[in-house]
Amino acid sequence: MVNQALTKPASRVAAAPASTIRKPRGLSGTGGRTAALFLTPFFAVFALAMVAPVIYSIVLSFFAQQKSGLGFGEAKTAFVGLENYLQVLQSEAFVGGIGRLALYCAMYIPCMVGGALAFALLLDAAVARARKLFQLLVFLPHAVPGVIAALIWAYLYTPGVSPIVSVLETGGISLNFLDAHLILPSIVNIAVWEWTGYNVIVLFTALQAVPREVLEAARVDGAGEIRAALSIKLPLILPALSVIMLFTVIGTLQLFTEPSIISKATASVTSTWVPNMWAYDAAFNRHNLNQAAAASIIIALMAAVLSWAVTRFSSRMNKA
Repeated sequence: MVNQALTKPASRVAAAPASTIRKPRGLSGTGGRTAALFLTPFFAVFALAMVAPVIYSIVLSFFAQQKSGLGFGEAKTAFVGLENYLQVLQSEAFVGGIGRLALYCAMYIPCMVGGALAFALLLDAAVARARKLFQLLVFLPHAVPGVIAALIWAYLYTPGVSPIVSVLETGGISLNFLDAHLILPSIVNIAVWEWTGYNVIVLFTALQAVPREVLEAARVDGAGEIRAALSIKLPLILPALSVIMLFTVIGTLQLFTEPSIISKATASVTSTWVPNMWAYDAAFNRHNLNQAAAASIIIALMAAVLSWAVTRFSSRMNKA
């Protein structure tokens, strides 16, 4: 009797008609069509705004405008292969810009990431009432557009009008922030001022996800704030720190706005000071779109290689 009672529900389920059993709705059903309907505008805009320009730049970089008849004939578009890439890489101004950009990265990334991490840890340990005020004060510089920030600092760097330079001269310190020897640290300072606050918010948000019970247990064991920050908080926010490093490396290769604005105030920054400025000068001053396209592809390849290296290094750090 017991066996019959146990087997009776199973037989009923087995005898249930197949039409009553719900099947999971796949992507080929209504849900898939709805998703495709909403994703189509995104992919269309992405293809037109991102993929098409990249493809056009690649095609453009393999051609050049050539004139016949000792340069007096009509210009014709000719396939030159990798000649534009070779000319770009043989340009002393472009290679010098890459070296200058490498120095910029070596100065900017440690200062900005280290400062953002320090501020985030301090905010996480601060009194609750003071956090919101400090967050606002730290984030405010990032709310200023890059062009406006560069103009503000160009004013603060210019001798004769800068209150900072005047105060330093009153104390017997004579500094020309626009001099060739100080122009790179001056531009690094602008970028650090702009982006530190943004990354502080990212890291502070990651710190808020750290389990409070883990920190309480560490304090019970006698760990101070510094020990807890280095041994517990820092390892737990390494994924967020890795994302910041990735976007920072990509952003440094796009350096353009700050030196372009500063170049109007000093001759220390030329029109080809960094690779992006070299490409802009080639396209709009020398009217050589083919070399500009080749330079842009080289910069994109540099960004891809560095992004891959940072991602691999970050993954190994996270696993360790």
